[in-house]
Amino acid sequence: MQSSELRHPPVIIGIGGGSGSGKTTVALKVRDRFPRKTVEIIHHDSYYLDRPDLSPEERHRINYDHPSAFETSLLVQHLAMLRAGKAIDRPIYDFTTQRRTDRVERVLPADILFVEGILVLESPELRGQMDIRLYVDVEDDERFIRRLKRDITERGRDMESVIRQYRETVKPMHLQFVEPSKRYAQLIIPEGGHNTVAIDMICAKVQDILVQRGRAEAGYQGVIE
Repeated sequence: MQSSELRHPPVIIGIGGGSGSGKTTVALKVRDRFPRKTVEIIHHDSYYLDRPDLSPEERHRINYDHPSAFETSLLVQHLAMLRAGKAIDRPIYDFTTQRRTDRVERVLPADILFVEGILVLESPELRGQMDIRLYVDVEDDERFIRRLKRDITERGRDMESVIRQYRETVKPMHLQFVEPSKRYAQLIIPEGGHNTVAIDMICAKVQDILVQRGRAEAGYQGVIE
């Protein structure tokens, strides 16, 4: 990050979609096309509510795929600050203990800011902060396989707990909240980060916004094979 302030507000891109759909991959593919621009990715998962009042067993039973599990109001506040050219202290969440840590990560304003999560398009307040709204649409079985691998290797979960959580909360919440939020997307991306045509379209739109905001040197590298 070059500076704590930008002359223009960031281009804020919301990326919704089911768990394991490849939302972060899409953000990374777009970032690769703008090597001369600062890019930040903020995960809605970092804003899970901290519940120190609950025992580990009680925290384990929380429905983490419901909108009430997130401190979305804090994320909205942070996006407004970044849009205004101010730095934020992003919380760091520990998925093994299911607690927010005492540490934070300093995030400076960027040219391009991605906000990704299963429910980022579900929230009207979050949508109000976005310049571009995307939804990554991938088949249920593929998403489950990706989630299973991630939760076991990265979050210290066992297979049975991942399967149980998927059946009891992940799939029902996807049908109730995540899938319906697709209606708010300006672009639906089948195949996620493998959809090069969609990536090209997103990058062209980002470049257009950057130029409109007075940055003639948009930093767009073009199509990358």
